[in-house]
Amino acid sequence: MAKKIVFMGTPMFAVPILKSLYQNGYPISDVYTQPPQKSQRGQKINKSPIQGIAETLNLDFRTPKNLKNNNEEYEYFKSIDADLAIVVAYGQIIPKEFLNLTKKGFINIHASLLPRWRGAAPIQRSIMNLDKETGVSVMKIAEQLDTGPVCNTYKIDLINNLNASDISEKLSLIAAEKILDNVDDIMEDKAKFIEQDHSKATYASKIQKAEGEINWNDEAKIIIGKINGLYPAPGAFFIYKGERYKILKAEIGNGIGKPGEIVSDYLEIVCGDKQTIKITEIQRQGKKPQNIGEFMLGSQIKKGDVI
Repeated sequence: MAKKIVFMGTPMFAVPILKSLYQNGYPISDVYTQPPQKSQRGQKINKSPIQGIAETLNLDFRTPKNLKNNNEEYEYFKSIDADLAIVVAYGQIIPKEFLNLTKKGFINIHASLLPRWRGAAPIQRSIMNLDKETGVSVMKIAEQLDTGPVCNTYKIDLINNLNASDISEKLSLIAAEKILDNVDDIMEDKAKFIEQDHSKATYASKIQKAEGEINWNDEAKIIIGKINGLYPAPGAFFIYKGERYKILKAEIGNGIGKPGEIVSDYLEIVCGDKQTIKITEIQRQGKKPQNIGEFMLGSQIKKGDVI
């Protein structure tokens, strides 16, 4: 009898992994993803990236609003009689009663080196924390969030001013390649799952928009970590004369002045450690992103201002 895999994921991060499984002939019987969301103005319905690729690949998909206390979905999932469920940033906690409905369990691809950065925003937190490395972990799902035993981790260095979008893409492509060997080992009972050292756990709580506000008394590297970690959303920002300005890209410079002072005609701003950040791309509230030369042509922010 053919093997059956259920794939559960939602954002773009999960798309290359599902595509890799499909293109390499792994039998995806059902795809689970979060239901479509209305846009802010309610004019448009936005499907998740995983729903989009499931439709393109002609895979059966389901979009339950929740799994908890959902008997209809429980019975359907049970009827699939799947061998394995693969979860990648699905966006819902899998209820305990579901975890026994596949022969080989549920595995999760998590974008951190567990037990570090369990939770909702591991990539952003690792960059904001100025970690030297990050990676992906392949783990068996347990009842508590991101606590299950791990069979493999794959590391990358956090270098070259990479932002959360860059790192997400890199980790997704690594996971898309490595998931194949992991699935083979799990199906053949060759995978070795090792318990995490729970005493070393750290938590990557969901990003709050207010966290993006820049404090110019912080060190330049902390501010750069915030800019990169929160790119593209919700973004690192400052307020000037009642308007919000989101800094999209920046690098460390060497101007002289007091924290928050603009010391060049190209929006170089002094930080708390006397280093500066040189903004290269910025977005004024309600406007499109601009490179710094274009922005400064029409900006009310000038050299000598303190923000």
